[in-house]
Amino acid sequence: MKLFLDSANLKEIEEAYHTGIINGVTTNPSLMKQALADKKKGKKIDLTDYIQEILTIAKGTPVSLEVKETEEKAMVEEALSLFNQFNPIANNVYIKIPVNSSLKGKTRPFDSLKAIKTLVQANVPINATLIFTPEQALMAAKAGARIVSLFAGRLDDYIRIQHGIGFEKSDYFPAEGIKKGDLHVQDNGLVSGVDLVSKCSHIFRMYNIKCEILAASTRNSRQLREFALAGAHIATVPLDVFKAAISHPKTIEGLTTFLEDVP
Repeated sequence: MKLFLDSANLKEIEEAYHTGIINGVTTNPSLMKQALADKKKGKKIDLTDYIQEILTIAKGTPVSLEVKETEEKAMVEEALSLFNQFNPIANNVYIKIPVNSSLKGKTRPFDSLKAIKTLVQANVPINATLIFTPEQALMAAKAGARIVSLFAGRLDDYIRIQHGIGFEKSDYFPAEGIKKGDLHVQDNGLVSGVDLVSKCSHIFRMYNIKCEILAASTRNSRQLREFALAGAHIATVPLDVFKAAISHPKTIEGLTTFLEDVP
C-alpha cells in the first residue's frame, strides 16, 4: 500500500519525505489555507512559489491540487490552468475534482463526471475526491479517474454524528461498526469507513477496474492498518498518525534495555 502525506505544510512534507517511504502528497484548499496561515506570520507569501516548493520536495511522486470551481466548464478551465502551470515543474501534478460538484441550492450532479472525462481525454491525471459511497467511486472510475479518494474517516464522523455518538477526531472507530442493540449504526448500508474501502476494493477487483483506491481522513494508526487489510491501494495520512504508526511502548522499552545491557 502506498502512503501519501495529507498536508500542505512545507516543514511536515520535508520531514515526511526524509523518511524515504512517502509515495505522494494530497492537498486541499483547507490544508493550503492553514499552511499559509502558519507560515505567513506577518510576511506576504506567494501561493505560486509555495506550491512550487511542495512539488519540488515531492519530485517523482504525485501531488494532488484541488480545483475550487464547481461548474463543468469552469472546473475544466481551472484544472487545465493548474496543470499547465505547475506540472512542468516536476511532472507530478494530479488534479482533484469532487465526484459531485452540487452545492446547497445548486444541483449539478453530472458536471464533475463530465469534467473528469474531458480532462482525462486531455491527459490530465485525476484524483476524484469527496467520495462517501462505493457507487460514487464506481462512477468516478468509469469517468476515467486514476485515483478515487474515499473519505473514510469523515464517514466514521458522519455516522457518529447522525446517531448521537460523541467522539474526538482521533478516536478509533471499529472497522466492523458500532452496534446499538442488535443493529449496527450505519449510513446507507455502510457501517464504517473501513467498510467503505473494503466494498470499493471488492467491486474494483470483481470488474478489474484499473483505478487506485485512496483511503482518506485517516484518524489513527489502527485505522491505517485496517485500510491496508481492506485493500486500499493508497492511504493518505497526517504526520502525527505516521509518527504514531511507527511507535509502540515496548519498542522503546526494549531498545532502552538493550542499550543499558551493552557491555
